[in-house]
Amino acid sequence: MGGETIGLIMAGLLLLGLFMGHPLAFVLGGTAVLGAIIAGKPMVLGIVINRIFGDVLDNYTLIAIPLFVLMARFLSDSGVTDRMFEALRLLMAPVKGGLALAVVFISILLAATTGIIGASITVMGVMALKPMLQYGYSRRLTSGVIAASGCLGILIPPSIMLILMASYSPLSVGELFAGALLPGVVLGLIYAGYVTLVAIFRPELAPAVSLEEKVSRGDLVRMLLVEAVPPLLLIFGILGSMILGIATATEASAIGAALALFIVIARRRFAWNTFFGAMRETARTSAMILFIVVGATAFTGVFNITGGLTAAQNLIRGLDMEPWMLIATMMFIVFVLGMFLDWTGIVLLSFPIFLPIVSEMDVNLLWFVVLMSVVLQTSFLSPPFGYALFYLRAIAPRSVSTSDIIVGVMPFIGLIIAMCVLIAVFPGLVTWLPEVLYTQS
Repeated sequence: MGGETIGLIMAGLLLLGLFMGHPLAFVLGGTAVLGAIIAGKPMVLGIVINRIFGDVLDNYTLIAIPLFVLMARFLSDSGVTDRMFEALRLLMAPVKGGLALAVVFISILLAATTGIIGASITVMGVMALKPMLQYGYSRRLTSGVIAASGCLGILIPPSIMLILMASYSPLSVGELFAGALLPGVVLGLIYAGYVTLVAIFRPELAPAVSLEEKVSRGDLVRMLLVEAVPPLLLIFGILGSMILGIATATEASAIGAALALFIVIARRRFAWNTFFGAMRETARTSAMILFIVVGATAFTGVFNITGGLTAAQNLIRGLDMEPWMLIATMMFIVFVLGMFLDWTGIVLLSFPIFLPIVSEMDVNLLWFVVLMSVVLQTSFLSPPFGYALFYLRAIAPRSVSTSDIIVGVMPFIGLIIAMCVLIAVFPGLVTWLPEVLYTQS
């Protein structure tokens, strides 16, 4: 059986399993087993098992994932974000669109401390959704800005997506963190700029608010600084040590988890039930990610050995396009896959196909991977299976319809695409910081 045929069969089985509603990890693993049997090469499963032990279980970089998740849980339980948002909400409420801007700015900080989309959207939704609706903000703008800003966690370091990408590419975690830092912050500022324009030209959608609370601006600024300093020091310490090469991702993640626990204790928010709850949620999240990694490793292993991977690469090479058109086609494929798969599956399925082709085109690999990271923001927002839509639907009141949430995220999907164009036109947004830090003159 030819590689083209087995490739089509495995792709069809993958789509069938997903549309039947089965978990991605088991769909990937099951498709690998069925693909090997259909191809008449069941013996390759032994090779795949060895590959799983070599590429997954011996990959020490992946240890950083549960440690960063644990750090995120500790910081979330410390109540730091709640008090920062409350101070910023009171400080910016009199400004048109001020509450939405507070959501964006706190989400940027939250992205740099958690990196867990579900946690970020849930926290911001619980804190900001009802107050914004109460003060007359548009349901669509409110849901859109909370969902989109909450997704910044997979782009702004320390991102578990970037760690996984580094472990399956020639790039280091520090390089990817340095390359993604500026695009992530710029994308957040673009969201803030959009909210500002809406507030200026459609003030009824994002009005200024007259609050009953009477707190001086000086007190609010002091409160914001006091609450923001510990997590900011933690963020800069972790990112700085990794980007400058002082510590590996695994070492920095361990230090981060310990310091986050210290912050919880220092704020007198430590409780054993909360501690064990954080450990339990960390185990659950990490197991979910690593199950997908194992399933995807099995899938790509069988896909490669049976000739499907080579056939897919030859198909892309045969398109005979200019490099920029080929990269645009790859990004479009990632965008479409994001409507049906989560980022983990997309990364693990597309990297073996895309990265060798990009390397042949003499394109900066760091630039390409960060560009793909930006596009993957849409995988949480694009219907029908955008996870951010479901997270927000679960906490939104009945007055906010599902159509409000879907329509609300559409402008932000457009802003993500605009950010991709910006990176394409100005590649220095990605390459400048890594070149400054890692290029020795």
